[in-house]
Amino acid sequence: MLRVARLAAGYGQSQALFDVTFDIAAGEVVTLLGRNGMGKTTTVRAVMGLLRPWSGEIVFDGVALAGLPPHRIARLGIGLVPEGRQVFPTLTVEENLIATCRPGRWTLSRVFALFPRLAERRRNLGARLSGGEQQMLAIGRALMTNPRLLILDEATEGLAPLVRAEIWSVIAALKAEGLSILLIDKNLAAVLRLADRHVVLEKGRTVWAGSSAALAAAPEVRDAHLHV
Repeated sequence: MLRVARLAAGYGQSQALFDVTFDIAAGEVVTLLGRNGMGKTTTVRAVMGLLRPWSGEIVFDGVALAGLPPHRIARLGIGLVPEGRQVFPTLTVEENLIATCRPGRWTLSRVFALFPRLAERRRNLGARLSGGEQQMLAIGRALMTNPRLLILDEATEGLAPLVRAEIWSVIAALKAEGLSILLIDKNLAAVLRLADRHVVLEKGRTVWAGSSAALAAAPEVRDAHLHV
């Protein structure tokens, strides 16, 4: 469904990505792993058209994404839950969800069923929500675009343990429905349980890729590239 090959990109004169390569098949959950500053979010920004690649390929369902604006990429079927949530602070929960909606299986009622807390706060402004509620809203907003691929950048960062558990449960339910997911998160134990495959980045390069079983059996990879 998504193929990224030899991706290079950067900011101004500073190169951040040198050789990022991975793919995601339909229905797969794939993670991007690595320490802070290794290029995970930059990769997501390039996929979403928020950063123009310098070279390499990004192909989604046969369509080359390089050079396309973000709204075109979203309409092709990629939904983003960005790092830092970035909900619209002066819109209500309901308005945040409606703002990005496209026709499909995901509707207001379905998002409210997935996140009952959002239903309770549907008339609250985005700025008045807790961090956990904002993350739920960011996920719901992305689902309202009815994506075929969902990208979650730092899915549970900074959230309380109970909220993290709820988010992981939701991601598992989305996987069970067959939604393709690209996931970034620092909780290695959780992603090992949930994801099908993992891609490890080091200084803007793909340095390892493999299954959860392979990563669990490779302490040298975890020690060299993941542990602080």
